Amino acid sequence: MTSISANLQAVKSRIVAACAAAGRDPATVTLLAVSKTWPAGAVREAAAAGQRAFGENYVQEAAAKRAALADLPGVEWRMIGPLQSNKTALAAAVFDWVESVDRLKIAQRLAAQRPEGMPALCVCIEVNVSGEATKGGVPPAEAPALAAAIAALPRVRLRGVMGIPAPTPDVRQQRAQFRALRECFDALRATGLPLDTLSMGMSADLEAAIAEGATQVRVGTAIFGERR
Repeated sequence: MTSISANLQAVKSRIVAACAAAGRDPATVTLLAVSKTWPAGAVREAAAAGQRAFGENYVQEAAAKRAALADLPGVEWRMIGPLQSNKTALAAAVFDWVESVDRLKIAQRLAAQRPEGMPALCVCIEVNVSGEATKGGVPPAEAPALAAAIAALPRVRLRGVMGIPAPTPDVRQQRAQFRALRECFDALRATGLPLDTLSMGMSADLEAAIAEGATQVRVGTAIFGERR
């Protein structure tokens, strides 16, 4: 077993244990392997070990990897980094999901530029619960209006909420931030939006995220190693 394969199994075991502690079915939590900055060969190794969903931060890097790995069946590419307006056309063609939408303009461009013949582009709204100026995302109070506007667009499908809380080793603080994201997600669903994805939690805090209701965790370091 390669190190990536062994690491994947270890992360999956953590997810199973976290779900057991929270009284949840592990099948309700998707693992997104964050492959940004790692070469196509690392993605191929992870795919050989059964991983199918991969997260990228940079559009051109993802486009190159997708082309290099076009022979792999069922691999899904998700954008999780900030997206600039001048990259939306390529992003709309390369990605299956864009989880980092925090402006209506970006969603409108993705909807207009999604190629004909491709399924609707899945999107999540990025919500900034920590208020950090260095992070993208809308404040929770602005999420309902943005969600309603995105849900009305053609060629995109609003799936849920993504967030990157401030890092902290304090589990209580981790859970408080994840709880705020879950409350935002629940509030949007309460308006009638058919959302199914709450993307939160990474290598260091996925247990707290699952305890608070994450349906997807984004794990890079624990799978691929320290970032190059």
